[in-house]
Amino acid sequence: MSRKTKQLITDEYKGWYEGISSACVIDVTGLDAKSTHRLRGELRAKGMEIRVLKNSLARRAFEGAALEPLGKSLQGPCTLVHGGDSAVDVAKELVRLAREMDAIKLKVGMIDGDPELMPVKDMAQMKSRAELQGEVIMLVLSPWRRVAGQITSPWAKVAGCVKAVADKTEESQAA
Repeated sequence: MSRKTKQLITDEYKGWYEGISSACVIDVTGLDAKSTHRLRGELRAKGMEIRVLKNSLARRAFEGAALEPLGKSLQGPCTLVHGGDSAVDVAKELVRLAREMDAIKLKVGMIDGDPELMPVKDMAQMKSRAELQGEVIMLVLSPWRRVAGQITSPWAKVAGCVKAVADKTEESQAA
C-alpha cells in the first residue's frame, strides 16, 4: 500500500473517531456472511457502529486522541465497536451477541478516555450510565423523603384523632 493511500485511510479513521472516547475491541474473523450481517444489523438498530480496522493505521490515527490507549492494544484481527448510550451498553450487547455467535471473540474496552483498559466481559458487569444516574437521583431524594415523612407523620396522627372524635360525636348524636 502506498504512503499516500495509508495517509488517506489514517485521515479517514481520524474523522470517524474524532470526539469518541469510549469503545470496545472484538475479533469477528470466524463469522460467516449471514452472521456478520445480523451482527451489524443488531448493533446498528441500537445506535452502535462497528468497523474493521487496519491496526497500524488505527494506531497512527489514535495518536494524541482519546482512543490512544485503545490503539496500543490492537493486536491481531480487530473490530472497533462504539456508540449507544454508553460503552457499558455496548459491552453488554456484545456479550449477549457473543453468547449467540461463538465466533465473536471479546477483547478489551475503554470508558470515557480512561487509559486503563478492561476486558469487555468485565465492562458488561458494570452499571450503565442510566442505572447510575437513577441511583444518584434516588440517593439525593432519599433524605428528603424521610424529612417529608417526619413532617407529615404528626399531622396524620392529629388528623386520625380528629376523625375519631368526629366519629364519636356523630355516634352520640345519632343515639
